[in-house]
Amino acid sequence: MVNALLQVIRRDLLLAFRRRTDVLGTLVFFVIVCTLFPLGLGPQPALLRTLAPGVLWVAALLASTLALNRLFGADYADGTLEQLLLSPEPLVLIVAGKIVAHWLISGLPLVLLTPLLALQFDLDASATIALILSLLVGTPALSLVGSIGAALTLDVRGGGVLVALLVLPLYTPVLIFGAGAASADAGGTLVEANLLLLGGLLAAAAALAPWATASALRISLE
Repeated sequence: MVNALLQVIRRDLLLAFRRRTDVLGTLVFFVIVCTLFPLGLGPQPALLRTLAPGVLWVAALLASTLALNRLFGADYADGTLEQLLLSPEPLVLIVAGKIVAHWLISGLPLVLLTPLLALQFDLDASATIALILSLLVGTPALSLVGSIGAALTLDVRGGGVLVALLVLPLYTPVLIFGAGAASADAGGTLVEANLLLLGGLLAAAAALAPWATASALRISLE
């Protein structure tokens, strides 16, 4: 089962490497959104430091939502998804592998870009580290929750808009605790509470989302 999980992750990573424009589109969107705010607000370091956690988190959230269509869309279009459902391996395992690959492609690069983008907002080292930690814990939760919406809207026309309407309200707790962790550090208070709550959300999503996504895929393909 572990080998099957690794093979699913490897396959999706190879396909993403061959479709680099889709991956780069998400990263460029994230960078542009984060860059526009300092340009629009002007050289006001105190204001930029205050807004930085919320801006970077909202940009990461929107970029993650933008990438959800790639989670199952290509496999559904070429018929691969039906073959995966007929596989002897549990569908939950396959779904988990695809979610991990999706995060590695669309979530981890956002985390790695955060230190550079934080410089635009004049964040100090401790606030930047808190922001990176919150994104490192929170972005996998975004991929897990988003997979449910991507599966439910798989065969729906205009699914991109519908999946955003479905998952954005569910993203709200992750956004609150994620941005709150970095904001707490910038305000000189402890960040552990927000990070622990964010970790709890990630644990709950990891336990429940693959099962819910697998059920949604079966419903969408019936």
